[in-house]
Amino acid sequence: MAYQFEFDATNQVLCCRFSGHINSRFMESFSADARQHTASLGPRAVVFDFSAVTSSEVLSSAVLALAEAPPVVSDPTCPRVVVAPAPLIFGLARMFQIRGESSRPRLEVVRSLTEAWALLNVQDPHFEPLENE
Repeated sequence: MAYQFEFDATNQVLCCRFSGHINSRFMESFSADARQHTASLGPRAVVFDFSAVTSSEVLSSAVLALAEAPPVVSDPTCPRVVVAPAPLIFGLARMFQIRGESSRPRLEVVRSLTEAWALLNVQDPHFEPLENE
């Protein structure tokens, strides 16, 4: 269970890539790191990439609780894209999107990074890894 933050300074996009196994507690602890990075960088957009997740034990109740919590990106106009190729994670992400729509009106859920870059109008992204707080 891991995540890595990366930043594309040219396009001002913060990307968090998740890998391995994820569960409900992990998603809650991730939020603190995400808040720190978004506050310090002030990105134009944020991408949450679940492409490398191999298994999930995230409960729907945890997803709903996260959707009700304050967003990790305080600016409601900031575009956020969740990349979720796996059907289960895609469904959980859509649940999060629907429940959190009032505080995250610019959240989109897609199945590939190609779709994410197209939505954000990003061409040739170049990400550099950031240290997790």
